[in-house]
Amino acid sequence: MSTIVLVTPRSYGKHSTEPIELLRQAGCEVRLNPHGRILTKEEMREAIQGVHAIVVGVDPLDRDVLQAAEQLRLIVKYGVGTDNIDLQAAAERGIPVLTTPGANTEAVADYTFGLMLAAARRIVPIDSGCRSLDWRKQTTIDVSGRTLGLVGLGQIGKAVVRRAGGFGMQIIAFDAYRDETFAAQHAVRYADTLDELLAQADFVSLHVPLTGDTRHLIGREQLGSMRQSAVLINTARGGLIDEEALLEALQQQKIWGAGLDVFEQEPPARPELLTLDNLVIGSHCAASTVQAIDNMGHLAARHILDYLSEVKHG
Repeated sequence: MSTIVLVTPRSYGKHSTEPIELLRQAGCEVRLNPHGRILTKEEMREAIQGVHAIVVGVDPLDRDVLQAAEQLRLIVKYGVGTDNIDLQAAAERGIPVLTTPGANTEAVADYTFGLMLAAARRIVPIDSGCRSLDWRKQTTIDVSGRTLGLVGLGQIGKAVVRRAGGFGMQIIAFDAYRDETFAAQHAVRYADTLDELLAQADFVSLHVPLTGDTRHLIGREQLGSMRQSAVLINTARGGLIDEEALLEALQQQKIWGAGLDVFEQEPPARPELLTLDNLVIGSHCAASTVQAIDNMGHLAARHILDYLSEVKHG
């Protein structure tokens, strides 16, 4: 009997079919996402029946979905954020949950810096104006030499630090787990509190997982403590920001701008966000480069092959 592998990320094997071929060569039956979009909960419940392993993107994998997966033995997250997976329910079933750390680090860090530059220099509205032959100059703000505050200094945060060094930026970080060696090597100063970081940073970039403790980490109070010239960047998870509070702050120009690749609901539930010229919007695509997609695909396939090898020889 072959191992049935459900793959929900739409980009899996898109540029290189090698990850899919590796699984098939190992005797796996690979079932790809048939809808070309994020699956709904009911679609997941149906698709996961009879499946032995799943490579999942941001599709819902909660307790109800897992209850429909009687044969499931392995979960591989296509990325590192596991907030869409009920980890407790998986643990109760003895189902390992693996991620693909490092596979998209450079891609997300690049995009983070791209959003910083676009928001600071108003690149999107300038481009839009030029296309309608509006050639007026817009006065914007610098990135070089400014202070960057990183909320979370994991792999992606550190990759952003390396890029910021080329812009001569001063770096402040806030993280529960301090890497003093890295901080010393890259002149990173740790803030004792989030409030301290927000008050001092010209740019604030979020790089933490979404948990019960970090949901709406940035709300009305936090936005109010930021500089009026500050820019907020989020390439992590939408739920980290209270979008109603951010909408208000951007509309009233309490901060200079923001760059968001992620939202609480995608597309955003608040259409007013789509009308702001001081907000740069992405479609959760920071990790969507050819190289990152190939890296994640290969690592996800390797996790499954390693698991099958353990089962065979265990």
